[in-house]
Amino acid sequence: MSSPYYSMYGHVEKLAEEIKKGAASVEGVEAKLWQVPEMLNDEILGKMSAPAKSDVPIISPSELAEADGLIFGFPTRFGMMAAQFKAFLDATGGLWRSQSLAGKPAGLFYSTGSQGGGQETTALTAITQLVHHGMIFVPIGYTFGAGMFEMEQVKGGSPYGAGTFAGDGLRQPSQLELEQAFHQGKHIAGIAKKLKGVA
Repeated sequence: MSSPYYSMYGHVEKLAEEIKKGAASVEGVEAKLWQVPEMLNDEILGKMSAPAKSDVPIISPSELAEADGLIFGFPTRFGMMAAQFKAFLDATGGLWRSQSLAGKPAGLFYSTGSQGGGQETTALTAITQLVHHGMIFVPIGYTFGAGMFEMEQVKGGSPYGAGTFAGDGLRQPSQLELEQAFHQGKHIAGIAKKLKGVA
């Protein structure tokens, strides 16, 4: 299982870490985290008060083909995935030509600045990327149980995938959001393992 992600302020990265833990909790599954390349230079990132990137390795498009399953994570920009992640996917034309990703299970997770910031539209518009590669979109649906119906606290995520709200940037993923991310990693890794066993 691989989880390539883009995170500018660390919110998506925190979800990715939990997704990795969830995937690794499935016996026989090796989970890896990857960052997609940054497009902005250090000067611009500094002006945006973005923290330094972590030491998670940078992925190249060809490395996607090595995974038995993928869970893609990104922040939202105006209701769609961030341009950095879209640029990375735009570079997967060779994988599309060879159909190297066809049949692989894939999920999505995301971060938005507000409750109306595109938690579901981001997932819906990202599904087109999976479809063109012939990947199998695996939502979490309501498999997270009672956590999906939480009404007493602000919680990101949806049946499409785990999510968090960044607010003004200071809000960090809540315990419930992290638990949902762990669940998503475990859920999709289990499905990827079953599909691998059938192949």
